[in-house]
Amino acid sequence: MSAIDDLLDDGELFRDQKGRPRPWPRPLAPLADTHGHLTVFRGHDPARAVARAALAGVRLLVVPADPTEDATDARAFLRSLDGWVEGARSLLAAAAAEGLVPPAFPGVPDLCDNVRVVAGIHPYGAARADDAAMASLSELLADPRCAGVGEIGLDFTCDVPVDVQRDVFCSQLRLARELDVPCELHIRDDRDDPEAAAHAMALEVLDEVGVPEAGVDLHCYTGDPAVMRPFVERGCLVAFGGAVTFKRSDEIRDAACACPLGQMLTETDSPYMAPVPLRGLECEPAMVCLTARCLADVRAECGVSDPAETYAALWENACSLFD
Repeated sequence: MSAIDDLLDDGELFRDQKGRPRPWPRPLAPLADTHGHLTVFRGHDPARAVARAALAGVRLLVVPADPTEDATDARAFLRSLDGWVEGARSLLAAAAAEGLVPPAFPGVPDLCDNVRVVAGIHPYGAARADDAAMASLSELLADPRCAGVGEIGLDFTCDVPVDVQRDVFCSQLRLARELDVPCELHIRDDRDDPEAAAHAMALEVLDEVGVPEAGVDLHCYTGDPAVMRPFVERGCLVAFGGAVTFKRSDEIRDAACACPLGQMLTETDSPYMAPVPLRGLECEPAMVCLTARCLADVRAECGVSDPAETYAALWENACSLFD
């Protein structure tokens, strides 16, 4: 098997659930996946996923690490990350020798030199935020690859008591402020909650503790413009993932049109929520190219920005937030 075959599926970057090739949109600027898990793949190999992301045009990947889940041993997690990145570098070098090269963006670092980490205790793990978890969190945050705190916040669909979630959220938000680093928020309302109570409480926490000056990313936004608006007014950035491409996601697309150009981000939240036309597959960072194209098209149709402006802003916003 050639190096190219290691990275492509019968010569294609993407194939849908029925095995049909799906063309991928060539990006008009470097792409950023500001939230892509590498530790919970069922079928993808992390090194191969990083290499394929580079082929799709991704030049910044931010990988979450949770000291109550996939990074209980900070050093082991960071060693694994090093291994995946070096594995991707080797795959890309071998493929380049056979003529397969990623898109060129002069002056932009290669993806293998721009894989970053955010570390934080997810609301699911808030009840396990013990001394050992906090020690692992501190070790992760001290690593030079760590660009912020995340994902942290509130999830009203899980069985962790809300007061426990809120306390751990507050403490980590304070930590982001103390360290002067950005944070990524995970805010999920209970099912069919018209009051968006989790988002309302998150706003209370942001007002109580203060929005970190380094910035806030409202990760994986799936709400409407009304719920988004007060976060934007507080200076938060809004990250859109594969859900914006789904057929019934008109409210999310409305939010994408209403979001200020300087406050938009792209992500995958891989391995979850693969975008159309790959919905149903295990998501990977390369698929952010489809989300970026959707955002560019939707905003052009709304008349708020042309595709080149959208692509450029998505890249510049990610670089600004994650330094």
